[in-house]
Amino acid sequence: MRHRVATSKLGRKTAHRIMMFRNMVTSFLDKERIRTTLPRAKALRPIAERMITLGKRETLHARRRALAFIKDPKVVSKLFATLAPRFADRNGGYTRIVRLGWRDGDGAQMAILELLGSEYKGEKAGETKGEKKAKKKAGKGEAAAAPTKEAGEKTKGKREKDKSRKESAGA
Repeated sequence: MRHRVATSKLGRKTAHRIMMFRNMVTSFLDKERIRTTLPRAKALRPIAERMITLGKRETLHARRRALAFIKDPKVVSKLFATLAPRFADRNGGYTRIVRLGWRDGDGAQMAILELLGSEYKGEKAGETKGEKKAKKKAGKGEAAAAPTKEAGEKTKGKREKDKSRKESAGA
């Protein structure tokens, strides 16, 4: 029976699910944005908000509780030094879920979980991926314009290489 069971299992055993959440919270607080599936983002959100609330307490006990869940001590110090003061005047609601659409391959619905203040900047209106790539290549410009061989100059083909190998082996 599922009475009073609040979390979804996400197709994993308990220990695996907890470890996955520890990894995801550590990455999320480090990068301030994470791209994952929608069910994972929805399950991760309350855990991440709980960690930020712990950071706002600024006690030794709160720091130790955060260290027990977050895997990287540098991320814990970032949580207490920069993230908690950013949300000092907020009582919850530190994160946002932005839906992205469906993933190619398995059709899973994707989402971005992000902290408020580090907003997702999607593609600019009217700018396609091809235009972005063209701008990126144009930015490289002179470095990409290395001297190339002209049509008259031909490199050795596969047959010519084989002939030269046979001649050198036979001689």
